[in-house]
Amino acid sequence: MIAILVIALAAGSASALMFASIISGALISVLLFYLAPLPLMVAAIGWGPLCATIGGIAAASGLGAIFGLPYCMAFVVMVALPAWWLGHLALLGRPAPSDGSGNDAAPVAPVLEWYPVGRILLWIAGFATVTTMAALFTLGSDADAISGALQRGLLRILAPRDEASSGDIQRWVDAVVIIAPAAAAVVAMMTLTLNLWLAAKITATSGRLHRPWPDLKSTALPPMTLVALLVAIAFSFAGGLPAMLAQIVTTALMMAYALTGFAVLHTLTLALKSRTFLLSCTYVMVVMFTWPVLAMVALGLADAAFGLRQRYLRRRPPPIPAS
Repeated sequence: MIAILVIALAAGSASALMFASIISGALISVLLFYLAPLPLMVAAIGWGPLCATIGGIAAASGLGAIFGLPYCMAFVVMVALPAWWLGHLALLGRPAPSDGSGNDAAPVAPVLEWYPVGRILLWIAGFATVTTMAALFTLGSDADAISGALQRGLLRILAPRDEASSGDIQRWVDAVVIIAPAAAAVVAMMTLTLNLWLAAKITATSGRLHRPWPDLKSTALPPMTLVALLVAIAFSFAGGLPAMLAQIVTTALMMAYALTGFAVLHTLTLALKSRTFLLSCTYVMVVMFTWPVLAMVALGLADAAFGLRQRYLRRRPPPIPAS
């Protein structure tokens, strides 16, 4: 118990320092800020959710005592709660259903069925939506107030030096304000996913991962996710604050389908000799140009609607046995 307490306090302290580093304004602090959930996720996956709970409470209390209640609440919503819950879900398992055969055999350890990766991905989308909405509500209580606060903030940063450039800057600011909520949801979605993947890799490398590594190629979202996406898209045209919130939900779910699209691509290229080269080029293009991620969204949606992976695996010839 003492070892868990020490690890929890160390993880909480590291997470709190990374979160508070954004105050410095240094460029490296942005990276540290987005990686703030990582120490608590490592503690949750490697030593259990209780370890992350202790570390999260200690970190939030310290931030609240030093910087005030708003920083404490922001840390809880953006860092501690997602890290604890996602770490808990990563270790959540139950005995797999038995076929009832072999009653006379010696008892063996039950085979565990682990919480599906697709559902964890849906929880990540939910946390990305909540944290983005919470950040926007700090700017105002309606769409006009939020947009106005974003415009004023950007104009202070990009104050025009002459009258000739003021019109161009104003048009650029207006465009950024429109896409800012969706862009924030994308960043929250990807950083939480990256933190969870890194935490699992770190614990697996250190031998602390108490579950087998999941087959990420089979990642699939629950069927009702597609219905939720369609409803969110419909509300995106409502106007005002409901439209802004619906756009955030739409973006988060589309990014979830983009990640499943990568899983589909990994499955559909299993038989290709140039598979490694093709996958590497795809990832490089997505990182460099961003817009190719729309193709991954389309691939994830097509798999959800038409079952591309199941059809491919049914038609794929069995592997030739080694002689």
